[in-house]
Amino acid sequence: MKKFGFLLLLFVFMWAVPGYGHAASSGTQIYLDDQQLSVPSGAKAQVIGGSTMVPLRVISENLGYDVTWKQQARTITIEKDSTSIRMIIGSKTATVNGSDISLDASPLLRSNYALVPLRFIGEQMGLDVKWDSSSKSVKLYTRSSGSGNGEFTPPKSGNNSTGTGSVTAPTNNASSGVTQVQGVSFSQNRLTITTASGVKPKAFTMTGPDRVVVDLPATAFADNFGDQQKLDSNLNGSLDIENEADVSGIRYALFQKEPSTVRVVIDLKHAMNYTAYNDGSNRVIVDLASKDSVNTTPDATLPDGSQPDDTQTSPVNSNGKKVVVIDAGHGAKDSGAVGISRKNYEKTFNLAMALKVESILKQNPKLEVVLTRSDDTFLELKQRVKVAENLKANVFVSIHANSSGSSASNGTETYYQRSASKAFANVMHKYFAPATGLTDRGIRYGNFHVIRETTMPAVLLEVGYLSNAKEEATLFDEDFQNRVAQGIADGITEYLDVK
Repeated sequence: MKKFGFLLLLFVFMWAVPGYGHAASSGTQIYLDDQQLSVPSGAKAQVIGGSTMVPLRVISENLGYDVTWKQQARTITIEKDSTSIRMIIGSKTATVNGSDISLDASPLLRSNYALVPLRFIGEQMGLDVKWDSSSKSVKLYTRSSGSGNGEFTPPKSGNNSTGTGSVTAPTNNASSGVTQVQGVSFSQNRLTITTASGVKPKAFTMTGPDRVVVDLPATAFADNFGDQQKLDSNLNGSLDIENEADVSGIRYALFQKEPSTVRVVIDLKHAMNYTAYNDGSNRVIVDLASKDSVNTTPDATLPDGSQPDDTQTSPVNSNGKKVVVIDAGHGAKDSGAVGISRKNYEKTFNLAMALKVESILKQNPKLEVVLTRSDDTFLELKQRVKVAENLKANVFVSIHANSSGSSASNGTETYYQRSASKAFANVMHKYFAPATGLTDRGIRYGNFHVIRETTMPAVLLEVGYLSNAKEEATLFDEDFQNRVAQGIADGITEYLDVK
């Protein structure tokens, strides 16, 4: 949840530490991830009859939670996503998602503030809370691998548990209405979450620091999820993220047990736009996009070692040849996907394919072919774009191999991002997909950096899945590579009308 959960956990802390509830009224400062929270002077937590009560205005004004007060019925309704809590002033029975729950204390009114019982709400949340005795302040940290910049911890196992030990995941099968999360992956500013059946994601952004939070309603981790990806006994895990220009980390956890909800968080290096959707093949996709389209990339190095010329207004050659840039994804320290056999790397496959396509296209006297990398070299995504932009290329093709948390995933895909690239994608896929002989997963919109930030027609090709044992073997077969390279070359030459 958003900061609703954070401040509620503060109140849990106040309830758990003797005397702290009274200290809050004497100017105690509250920090969330080292940023001080602003709380209205009249809105204070109070200890009444041994129970800590939360002022509702704090929730509604500071935390963005939907709170409805019906004076005639004297009811309070708190709603967010799939959670709905209904309480009645003076009643010790609350309703949570249609089920009645007993409260330790009845909600009440004090000085025009509706106060609700702390324990009832706090038991279902999780947060790292630290008391700084020197400054008499409470430091709240969302859990992560560092000092704490996440939004989740595992749910407590049991209605009154206050421990942080292992939790038991809900039954994740079709009969229970809970869908399995089978895998989480991230590449080129795209988060992919593979599920056993269709899931509609609920996403939002948070700041301090910037991140995108994705909730998957009615989901739980598959039983074998931890065999393939990091997942500890508390159902927390993360992806290893290196050398990403915009993202510093990807974290996931069973955020909530009832209703069961898996949450995935993308930690950003700066604020970004995003699009979250289900692509129709049991995959939740989150595409990150720049706040603007201005390319402020430092100059890249061309494959021949030279620097691009920022003043160039025409292709490198003045003989009328059309310029094709072939991008072999990943490289050097960035291996890309790793085959299920653990022996093969995506970067190796991508380069082999790029070299074969180059060899075929160079035989066409009407084309000039440039590779973003011709050996095991690392280039930032922005550098790859810069190569194509400074060459004023006619087309840009990025070659990749896919991967999924599920070893059953398979097939070939062609991605485009800008509408101007769709016609190119159609022609490329007409030749490329049949050449692979693999399942045709179609032409898709994809928000990959290299096809988003380029200005010429651009596509990204996902040839097959390295996470699928059969396809991994196929992708590294010489005859297969030659056949697919010819298909890619045929698509390029038809689109550019240089056959």
